[in-house]
Amino acid sequence: MSDNELGLFLRLRREAVKPSEVGLPAGPRRRTPGLRRAELATLAGVSVEYVTRLEQGRDRRPSAEVLSALADALRLTVGERVHLHRLAKGAEGGFSCTGGAMPNRVVRPTVQALLDRLEPAPAVLLNRLSEILACTAGYRRLAGPIGLLDGTWPSLARFVFTDPRARAAYPDWERVADEQVAALKQGPGLSDPHVASLMDELTISCGAEFAGRVETLPGLPRPSGVMRLLHPEVGELRLAYEMLELPADDDQCLVVHLPADEASHIALDRLTGRHPGALRAV
Repeated sequence: MSDNELGLFLRLRREAVKPSEVGLPAGPRRRTPGLRRAELATLAGVSVEYVTRLEQGRDRRPSAEVLSALADALRLTVGERVHLHRLAKGAEGGFSCTGGAMPNRVVRPTVQALLDRLEPAPAVLLNRLSEILACTAGYRRLAGPIGLLDGTWPSLARFVFTDPRARAAYPDWERVADEQVAALKQGPGLSDPHVASLMDELTISCGAEFAGRVETLPGLPRPSGVMRLLHPEVGELRLAYEMLELPADDDQCLVVHLPADEASHIALDRLTGRHPGALRAV
């Protein structure tokens, strides 16, 4: 696994920026995707040699001013800026924002009450190991028949990578797998021994399909989007999802799903056994 997450993130973001977005001509002979190192260096006001050292992991202690300049040059969002600063802090030996604490498996009563109020929407509470801690009955009707809820502490990442039923359940399995790796790598990532242990386990059991993603994907999952799920009872569903981070002390994430089109709206109504319109399409 990569031990240079800061350099990986900077390179991937540099390659994702179109020259036209920062006022540079694309040029007919451009072989580098996105910005060249020299172009990023000019925009950020640092030397190209320094950008090279950062991307190659030969310098892992950029100042806050340099990080801000790079973030401006790369047109990073607020979430990406926070992630960049976390990666720089995490490069300091022995640092972990979780302090080695065990992944939280305790569901606060008010969080459980919130889940209860979300019925019949499919909603699930996850910790940083992607373990399913609690969910609505709507989510159980959605995830139970595909096998996702099997076991004492079912894990979304383990299901996606180790259960053959996952590929049948997710028509866009490659994208779902990308998102699971990005979610594991965000925040403390490999500096967290519990996350690192799970990632080692999945590397051994899944090989390149997991390890290759760890080496090439930044740890920043999409907080919202649309996913496809093939349900054995109601067929294909298109579900819009929103990931809602709970306070840092909880170290948990609430994911809520809604039908993304009218056909999925009708199918979810059939699955819940409720009258038409119980779940709104978005």
